[in-house]
Amino acid sequence: MLNRYWKTHHAKDMEQFVAQTAIQLNDTHPVVAIPEFIRLVTNRGTSFEDAFLMAGDIFSYTNHTIMAEALERWDKRFFKDLLPDVYSIIKKINKRLLKEFGGDEDISEIEIIHNDQIHMARLAVYCCAYVNGVAEIHTDLLKYRELKAWYKRYPEKFQNKTNGVAQRRWIALSNREFASLITEKIGDGWVKDFSQIAGIEPYIGDDGFVAAFGKVKHQRKVKLAKYIKRRDGFKVDPRTVFDIQIKRLHEYKRQLLNAFSIMDFYFRMKDGELKDLPAITFIFGSKAAPGYYIAKAIIKYINEVARLIDSDPDIKGRMAVYFVSNYDVPYAEKLFPAADISEQISTAGTEASGTGNMKFMMNGAVTLGTFDGANVEIFRAAGEENNYVFGARVEELEAMGDSYNPRKIYKNNPRLKRVVDTLVDGTLSDSGTGMFQSLYDTLLSKERGPHADQYKVLLDFEDYTEKKLRAFMDCRDSMAFWRKSLYNVARSGRFSSDRCILEYAADIWKVAPEGETAE
Repeated sequence: MLNRYWKTHHAKDMEQFVAQTAIQLNDTHPVVAIPEFIRLVTNRGTSFEDAFLMAGDIFSYTNHTIMAEALERWDKRFFKDLLPDVYSIIKKINKRLLKEFGGDEDISEIEIIHNDQIHMARLAVYCCAYVNGVAEIHTDLLKYRELKAWYKRYPEKFQNKTNGVAQRRWIALSNREFASLITEKIGDGWVKDFSQIAGIEPYIGDDGFVAAFGKVKHQRKVKLAKYIKRRDGFKVDPRTVFDIQIKRLHEYKRQLLNAFSIMDFYFRMKDGELKDLPAITFIFGSKAAPGYYIAKAIIKYINEVARLIDSDPDIKGRMAVYFVSNYDVPYAEKLFPAADISEQISTAGTEASGTGNMKFMMNGAVTLGTFDGANVEIFRAAGEENNYVFGARVEELEAMGDSYNPRKIYKNNPRLKRVVDTLVDGTLSDSGTGMFQSLYDTLLSKERGPHADQYKVLLDFEDYTEKKLRAFMDCRDSMAFWRKSLYNVARSGRFSSDRCILEYAADIWKVAPEGETAE
């Protein structure tokens, strides 16, 4: 971009270029653009200091997750061999930082080149104009935990920009039946201004409107069932409750916890409990890196649970599990509108925001979730009474430190023990791969010490299954449950990407919509 600019402009126009340019860095993957920009500018005769200040006017940094993959650290020697000229710029930036903060007693948490590694998040925070997280709880974790030393020095840089999704894409286009119902009541202004979705709230007391929503929900279930049959060959019953978890497969997103709860319900149904449970369809969809062994083990486990339930005549028809293949956007367009219950069950403090939770919400699913990411703001907006909240919160987990003992929980909870033991007792087969033993070890192995059950699957199991069961039982009163769903829709206005982008524009990029003036 910069080289193309210089082909048509003179270097004296650099001030105008800087004033008219904003570059938003999403996680640390593109942060190398900062030293590369400085290298290009200094090669044109600008001093390093001026080039550094220019970069600070142009670049801002969004952190999308506190997982290690988005807080990259590169081996110094590898980086130097691959990008020697860029490395020399990073050395200068680090030298500038040390000069600025060298009097501090401990700079180990801010030094960019530290222990022979280049810390890309530190490079971004030091050089960028602004730093933001993507949900309120996530931004607080950045300020008070992950980037605490930086927030202490540069509090004015830190902002929150809660994610949003496009209602035009995820309702108007992919759920046209529901879009028509909304427009019939409040007009089509909500398509461009999603704050207008609040206009449906007065109609939630109207039984006719609520019943019409229920009819739309069933239509979408039928569409999804036909799509799954065509793509995967599964026969899905659209008359059942649809409990859906679709997201990237990662241990912290806890698809394993979901699978454990299904096994718990299965055992309790076999034992003669849960006689009044409505028929339920559990749907999973996700993708994972091909080398992620534990993710593959979890996928294998879920499919073995599905096979067990499908082959049991006592349970078949009352409960079913499907793991859809090749989860993609066309699948998502069918899954979000059909869901009754949205599974958002990551360990508190691990999910930065989530956007699937917003797509479910605006399509009329209740959230079964933890106080994590944007779930917190969803619960606040829609009301906890219209959702199902469970699990330990961030402050509780932090207070535990290394004292957490999953083996004690396992031994003291017979239902949980029975479920976890299906990994190793032969109830389910991993075809001799050893995958299930690996899952068992990640949860309980003494050798892992404080890292056993890192994402607190066993800790949250009891509360999770209780709230999940409550949600299923509530589904028996369709009208009351649909009202909960509609309250979620009516209060989803702030989760539009329009609001999110306007906040970036006003607070970070300092630009205004056409016809308006930026402050």
